[in-house]
Amino acid sequence: MIEVKHLYKSFEDKDVLKDINAVFENGKTNLIIGQSGSGKTVLMKNLVGLFDPTKGEVLYDGRNFVTMSKREKIEMRREMGMIFQSAALFDSLTVLENVMFPLDMFSNMTYNERVRRAQECLDRVNLIDAQQKYPGEISGGMQKRVAIARAIVLNPKYLFCDEPNSGLDPKTSLVIDELLHSITEEFGMTTIINTHDMNSVMGIGDNIIFICKGRKEWEGDKTMVMDSTNEELNDLVFASDLFKKVKQVMGRPTPQ
Repeated sequence: MIEVKHLYKSFEDKDVLKDINAVFENGKTNLIIGQSGSGKTVLMKNLVGLFDPTKGEVLYDGRNFVTMSKREKIEMRREMGMIFQSAALFDSLTVLENVMFPLDMFSNMTYNERVRRAQECLDRVNLIDAQQKYPGEISGGMQKRVAIARAIVLNPKYLFCDEPNSGLDPKTSLVIDELLHSITEEFGMTTIINTHDMNSVMGIGDNIIFICKGRKEWEGDKTMVMDSTNEELNDLVFASDLFKKVKQVMGRPTPQ
């Protein structure tokens, strides 16, 4: 579990995050949603230590990440997996070598043990047959699955995903969502996903935090999103014609 308490982040004289309080539970897909510029990316960067909060606490199972020493933070990061928006694979390495990379850097396993562990993770994402291919030889959706395999190869307790469906078609996006959700439940990880994809919100939103202008304006799950009375959240959720029609079919007014 990750808990955020009274988190503030400012850049010079601009307050970007203002008194954020949130709990991200283990074994659940925790989504951070919001318009572009709302502060959701800044929040995630504070969670993983890319930014230092101006004020507040970030607790990993009760351990305050903000006040840890540099060495403690390095050790803490070994418990984290990260999936980047662009997949961020190494073009010069094979799929198998990409997944092995964290093991090469941070484990004491033998070479054969590292290969077996990487293959286990590739098998989990249904890519074992692609292990000798290079990233340029596989599709964007397959690259995202390689990124997932790499992110879980060290058995992280915490998994962070920055717009994992960016650039993918709707069908492939569903595959990625279902994979992230099943892996989260299977391994009991605390998974946090930054997204603006409403299909993801409605499909795997076990716990949803809505950020607007640097503040947490709403919290709930996928069963509660459609009934929200928060105007800013409704503007985001029902921005597309499809979801406006869904709202009308359900007999509820849509935002103008």
